[in-house]
Amino acid sequence: MSLAQLTFCFLVLAWACLGQSSGRMEEGEGDAGDAPPAESLIAPVQDVRYRDENAGVEWGSLARQTFHFLNIQHAFRLATESGTRSGLRGQFFAGYERSLRSLHGWSDGDPFYVNYIGHPMMGSVAGFIWAQNDRRFEDVTFGRDKAYWKSRLRAAGFSFVYSAQFELGPYSEASIGKIQSKWPAQGIEDMVITPSLGLGWMVAEDAIDELLLRRVERWTDNNWVRLLLRSGLNPSRTMANVLAGRVPWHRANRGGVYAPESWVHRPMDADPRAPVDPPPGVAPFEFTATATAMQYSGGSFCPGGAGSAAFRLAKQWQLVFEASGCKVGGLEKNLSGDVLSWLIGPRWKAAGDRRLSPHVQFLVGGTKVSHERIDDKALEELRPLLATTSEPQKYRELYAKQEHDHALALAAGGGLDLKLGQALALRLASLEYRRAWSRPTMSGTPYNQGLQFSTGIILRMGTW
Repeated sequence: MSLAQLTFCFLVLAWACLGQSSGRMEEGEGDAGDAPPAESLIAPVQDVRYRDENAGVEWGSLARQTFHFLNIQHAFRLATESGTRSGLRGQFFAGYERSLRSLHGWSDGDPFYVNYIGHPMMGSVAGFIWAQNDRRFEDVTFGRDKAYWKSRLRAAGFSFVYSAQFELGPYSEASIGKIQSKWPAQGIEDMVITPSLGLGWMVAEDAIDELLLRRVERWTDNNWVRLLLRSGLNPSRTMANVLAGRVPWHRANRGGVYAPESWVHRPMDADPRAPVDPPPGVAPFEFTATATAMQYSGGSFCPGGAGSAAFRLAKQWQLVFEASGCKVGGLEKNLSGDVLSWLIGPRWKAAGDRRLSPHVQFLVGGTKVSHERIDDKALEELRPLLATTSEPQKYRELYAKQEHDHALALAAGGGLDLKLGQALALRLASLEYRRAWSRPTMSGTPYNQGLQFSTGIILRMGTW
């Protein structure tokens, strides 16, 4: 999602929201809500907040706000992208299937500012949508408090789900306009960048809000300065506020722009930092990001990466979902290739209270091998045309030929994890045998079987 799209979305929603709220202010933003309590005139109220440990997620409002965000994004795509409108023609399900089958590689052809500014902002908006509906953590403040980091990691998980839906789900770029069926929008770049850099963007806005904006609000009582800085320096939070029907400068952890910064909010009824014993066995949920190196039996080397989510089924058993990809090296001139795999299966893992935890797993799923060959002669003949057209990708099929192979796959192996703390662990090493029932060779290179080595970091949720 580009910067222009986010700006457009915000302006539309701001107009709608402020139109509805012109005669009223939300609780905590009006004159009465911003007046400090009487007791604060006698003695300062400490900056502490009550956190209801039994509060849950407001799933209804989360779904509504998410759907609003998706609607606006897709409406903007249809209004501004001719390729999306032309992709509406033809059979829906056949085109959607073609989009999913065409997915391969890393790059999706978008410019740098779209992939590394626009999409992280989209991921941050999705994260704030989750955060403002996660009632247990809605008023956390940036800092060393583990409740803050837990809330942001939960938000990153939702951001990943939102990103995957926006790219490949039933209400996505792949279904509306069949974008992923067309070169060069076939890579997985956005699905990785959106939630990962989106988490960084979200934390950066939190840091600005806590370390800069609070100081400005202590320094000045000018409500226009407060309003503009809150809205402008936290654009993703601003967007999420408007999606929720709030004024853009709303904050759950302090009063409105008319409120003195010194008074806050609700008394502390319980200590939210009371120690809680972690559950026995492996963590209820683990997310792992690894760097991988695949050596195929024919000699090809394929470095890449993988992400996996593991859910605890029993004390020492997990159900694992894994997606991985790698770029094939050592191919002949003008030939490039990549391999994508998606697998699911059981994992046995030693109890999580151990410093060193071995594991073994058996996964089944599918794999896709893609090759692309560039015809230098055809490319040279087309070079004058490519230099003058605004959409050179339309002519790529005239000088680049693609070949794909889908097959059933399995992986079996094990590894060793080092526990760094309740929240983090290190995958020291993992070695797996991988087998695919693909064609014997593609362009003379076999991809049937090989060994994969991986190492990375594990985020353990539900243990802290």
